[in-house]
Amino acid sequence: MPRADRLFRHLSALRSLPAPVTAALLAEETGVSPRTLYRDIASLRAGGALVDGAAGFGYRLTEDPALPPQSFTRLELEALVTGLGEVRQSGDAALAKAAQAAQAKIIATLPERLQRQALHAVTQVYRAQRRPPPPVDPDLLREAAWEERALDLSYADADGSITTRRIYPLSIVVLDRTEMLLAWCCLRQDFRAFLLERMRAVAASDESFRPRRVPLLRERLRRLGGS
Repeated sequence: MPRADRLFRHLSALRSLPAPVTAALLAEETGVSPRTLYRDIASLRAGGALVDGAAGFGYRLTEDPALPPQSFTRLELEALVTGLGEVRQSGDAALAKAAQAAQAKIIATLPERLQRQALHAVTQVYRAQRRPPPPVDPDLLREAAWEERALDLSYADADGSITTRRIYPLSIVVLDRTEMLLAWCCLRQDFRAFLLERMRAVAASDESFRPRRVPLLRERLRRLGGS
């Protein structure tokens, strides 16, 4: 692994793992030997990262040179922590992990006083009943929408009948009890909303619909607005 990639992974691990992070855990998380880890910690410090601790005691990232300082009000911090907490509780596994990493990165940019406020936020999110995971991988849907790549979808209607169609994925809409994919349906030549829980199979195709995603979304919003 290139040295720059290793150092980036060390910073990411120091942001996201509970401090202090032992050398053994940090080495395991980033896939390096303890000797390499100690050299990399020295390189991070030489590059301006304020990493407290030492071998045998664990490490803590107290100042991160890779991220600019941020300033938020206390209520803004509560909103950020609450929103990301909601994603961790109700999002799919990949999205929940990304929310945890994003929160760690945001907190790492804060002055020490604001870090304490964020780490001890008043508002906590807890979902006793979580949505069951959908039968398809939401990451594939997101990636196809980002890349404007058509998908081939097998979908069960309300009566259980299975249809296969090609769609242009536009947006995932999160509702209270379910999620749906807003898409352009090539079979019906119109917009459709597909519940993720009714998807039976989905596969990426070689067809690109770039740059139509944004115009299609605008058209859908125009129709919803009745204008």
